[in-house]
This record gives sequence, structure tokens and C-alpha cells, in this order.
Amino acid sequence: MAGRIVVGVDGSEPSLRALRWAAGQAALTGDSLQTVIGWEYPASWATLMPGVPPEFDPERLAKQILDESIDQALTPGEAAAVIRTVVGGNATQALIDAAKGASLLVVGDRGHSGFKAAVLGSVSSHVTQHASCPVVVVRGEPTDD
Repeated sequence: MAGRIVVGVDGSEPSLRALRWAAGQAALTGDSLQTVIGWEYPASWATLMPGVPPEFDPERLAKQILDESIDQALTPGEAAAVIRTVVGGNATQALIDAAKGASLLVVGDRGHSGFKAAVLGSVSSHVTQHASCPVVVVRGEPTDD
């Protein structure tokens, strides 16, 4: 009985490595592959409103980042089979929720936000503690900064 592998994607190189790893694992196990990206309005949204162009749509931007990441990291055949999930809300909570009932949750060691010196980013650290399924954190190459 095939399961489901959930992978967090934010367009960063660590998330692309996680996506490639998850696709390889899904090919080995026969599991489906679900990509997840979360988006939120900027914390300073209220103060930005006067200067924000009306066409700014964070949900559309998140979908674009997800689509471009999948196209960049996977073959066309792999990309066609991916379940694409765009969630309005905190990325950590989006991944924890999506991982309910999954075989595996895969994340990169850090995403766009965070300190380069940190061993794990806040999202990867949090999901390893709170996900209801096993979690794989895909680390970068030793030469990565």
C-alpha cells in the first residue's frame, strides 16, 4: 500500500535539495509526492498598504515559487505527478498539518529566512519536534555556507 511523502518547498536551494531527495524516495517506495508551500501577509502589511501595488498577491507569488521550484528540481515526468499545495498561513503549521497521515515529511535544513550559522532553520527544527510522522532533514554539502 503506497503512502504519501510531504516535502516543504520555499524556492531556496536547501528546499530544492529536499525536493529532489523526496522525489527519489517516492520513486523507490511508490509513495505519492506532495509539495507544500505556506504564505502569510507580511507582518507590516498594514503599514505597507499605501505603497503596495494592488496586483501584489502573496498567494499567487507562493504558487509561482512552488511551480518554478518543481520545474527546476524535477524531471517533467516527476513534476507532472506531484501534488501541489499552497496554504495560507504559517509554513511550519502548514507542513505539520499536511504531514498528518503521511509516510514521511521532508524539509531542507534551512530556508530563505534564518541565520546562515544555524545548524537547522526554525521550520525544520520545529517540524522535527511536532510532526506526526517521521521527518527527514536534507542537509547541504559540507562546503555550503
